[in-house]
Amino acid sequence: MTDQVEPNPEKDPSDWTTGDEPMTGPQKSYLQTLAHEAGEEVPENLTKAEASARIDALQQTTGRGS
Repeated sequence: MTDQVEPNPEKDPSDWTTGDEPMTGPQKSYLQTLAHEAGEEVPENLTKAEASARIDALQQTTGRGS
């Protein structure tokens, strides 16, 4: 019997130790791209965790996360 291990286990962004830091440049860039495609605005001062959650939501909206 073998245990299946998730190759890239994901932590909940709210559990990130750096989640309260400002979003990264790549996060901001990708978020702006997704928001533009979805016709939405993105707040400028998101944290890493907030940006990650917003990216996930916008990926669902735009179909890019599939």
